[in-house]
Amino acid sequence: MVFSSAVFLLIFLPVVLLAYYIVPERARNPVLLGASLLFYAWGEPVYILIMLFSTVFDYGNGLLLEYLDAVGKAKWRKGVLALSVTVNIGLLCFFKYTDFLIGTVDSLTGAGLSLLHIALPVGISFYTFQTLSYTIDVYRRQVKAQRRLLDFGMYICMFPQLIAGPIVRYRDIETQLHARTLSADSICDGLFRFVQGLGKKVLLANSLGIVWDEIAALDGHQTAMTSLIGAAAYMLQIYFDFSGYSDMAIGIGKMLGFDFLENFRYPYESHSVTEFWRRWHISLGTWFREYLYIPLGGNRRGFPRQVVNLLIVWGLTGLWHGAGWNFLLWGLYFFALLVLEKRFLSKCLPLIPSFVSRLYTLAAVLVSWVIFASDDLSHALGYLASLLGRNGFADDAAWFYLCEHWLILAVGAFFSVSYAKSKYAKYLGKIANERVRLGVRMTVAAVLYAVSLLTVINSAYNPFLYFRF
Repeated sequence: MVFSSAVFLLIFLPVVLLAYYIVPERARNPVLLGASLLFYAWGEPVYILIMLFSTVFDYGNGLLLEYLDAVGKAKWRKGVLALSVTVNIGLLCFFKYTDFLIGTVDSLTGAGLSLLHIALPVGISFYTFQTLSYTIDVYRRQVKAQRRLLDFGMYICMFPQLIAGPIVRYRDIETQLHARTLSADSICDGLFRFVQGLGKKVLLANSLGIVWDEIAALDGHQTAMTSLIGAAAYMLQIYFDFSGYSDMAIGIGKMLGFDFLENFRYPYESHSVTEFWRRWHISLGTWFREYLYIPLGGNRRGFPRQVVNLLIVWGLTGLWHGAGWNFLLWGLYFFALLVLEKRFLSKCLPLIPSFVSRLYTLAAVLVSWVIFASDDLSHALGYLASLLGRNGFADDAAWFYLCEHWLILAVGAFFSVSYAKSKYAKYLGKIANERVRLGVRMTVAAVLYAVSLLTVINSAYNPFLYFRF
């Protein structure tokens, strides 16, 4: 485990930022790299070797690809790319899926195989995709190979987005690795974004997670109303958890002079599942589209081939999230919905009332999160059955849960859409004096940070849903 939240907020981050700001510009990359290695190695120093190997390995692959171009041996470049893909995916599969495969074989054959209990290196799914995107882009001649190993290492190991993304492609920050402009505005914007993400995670996601954990423990014996309350809580929890970490990463990036791309754009406002996946975990969807779906042929070879391509992409998307049948089923569930939309619903959805298409999307996504959250498929089926009314619509317990948790659900629903942000921006826009406007933002950020910090210190409940990925 990496730093505790309190240590990170009170010691690590302030010290790193202070050191980063006071050293000469040429020393900022080494400072950031050293801080990132310390951050990663704090809880698992052995597995830092895996990340360092991937870094050096693909740094060398990038240089080799350009060298082969320069000496007229371009035909060897495919071999270098194949080696990079094989080694990186091989490492990811070994650490992430070996026990899953052993358990599956054992359950099918009864061979009595023992699990290896291999610990999953934190962030391996994220930094593996980053190193692969670099090698592929160099192979495609879309970027130049990075000559400085230190700068490339900083790109791979950068602590703000190492554990929870967004997945930062090399070409998106290539120029920023060498020259970054720090300004009071960018630092303030980054600070506000970081505090916003912290509040999402600590105040909303954690509170909603308690509701879900309590209802999920009923093991399918609850009524439809209780099941809906629990599923809605988890639906909001995973959004605020993951988008909160993305906001924190983007915010820290801004404070360091980097501009990371957005990873969430209010996905629960979507009018279709297709639109939902354009707004949810944007960096992952972009990665699969550009490095798998399009190379497979995308939609250019007819609908049957497109279906096969979507099946491959969404099966792997599910497994990327975790080594479990529920994750694979979750990915295939979205595959089926997307095929249905592309083939039949794409012409119907724009014609129906907006609120109906939103309800359809929310219902489809809510069911998906029940599958996602259930390690045991029988638990998922039982929960979905109770959601459909197997145990009746409501009972005294359901009304108790509603009375107990309606406020956090309402607050979560309110902040999961763009209304609050747009109203806040409109309010700030009416303040003509720039200093007053800055003072308002600083006050809001300070209060939100203080409340979040106190909550972190006083609460033992602080799960990280994407930590295992």
